[in-house]
Amino acid sequence: MNIVKATLDFVMDILETITFVGSLFIVIYLFIMMPNQVKGVSMEPTFKSGDYILTLKITYKLRPIERGDVIVFKSPRNPEIEYIKRVIGLPGDKIVIANGQVFVNNKLLNETYISATTNLWENGFVKENQPLIVPENHVFVMGDNRPRSSDSRDFGPIAISLIEGVVFYRYYPPQKAGFIKNPLPKSLRK
Repeated sequence: MNIVKATLDFVMDILETITFVGSLFIVIYLFIMMPNQVKGVSMEPTFKSGDYILTLKITYKLRPIERGDVIVFKSPRNPEIEYIKRVIGLPGDKIVIANGQVFVNNKLLNETYISATTNLWENGFVKENQPLIVPENHVFVMGDNRPRSSDSRDFGPIAISLIEGVVFYRYYPPQKAGFIKNPLPKSLRK
C-alpha cells in the first residue's frame, strides 16, 4: 500500500506542477507577452521572413507609444491577420511624403533602418506631397522595406486599439538573437 500511496503522491505532485506551469504560461501569453513569427519581407532589412520575435503586451500600459517602435497589430482590413510595422507618426503628427522622403511635423525623418526610399501607390491612402494629420487614437505605420510593404500609405493610420504590443526581442535565428532597440534619437520619439 505504501508504494501505491507514494506513486499516487508523486503523480499528484507532477500534475500540480504541470497545472501551475501551464497556468503561468497562459497568464504570460494572454496578458504580458507573446511569440510571433515574421511572415513576408515588409520589414527587411530589420527582420527577415521566418524570424521569431517576442511582443510585449504591457509596454503601452507603462509608457506612451513612440515613433520608431516596432509593433504587432491586427490588420484594419482583416483582424485575423497580424502585421509587424514601425511607428512613424503619433496622434496629431503631420506626415508628408515627398520625393521618396518622409517628413514628420516638417522635419525630415532620418531613417537609417530602411532598405529603399519611400514610394507611394497611385490609389493609396497617402498622396505625394499632401499632408496627412494622424487622427486622435491612431498611429501612422510603415514597413522598413517600403516597396514591399502594405501599411498606412495603403490603408491609412491604424487605431491604437488594434495594437497587440511592441516587439522587444528576436530569439530566432540564434545569430541575430537580442533585444530590439528603437533607432530614433530620444528627441524624435515623442
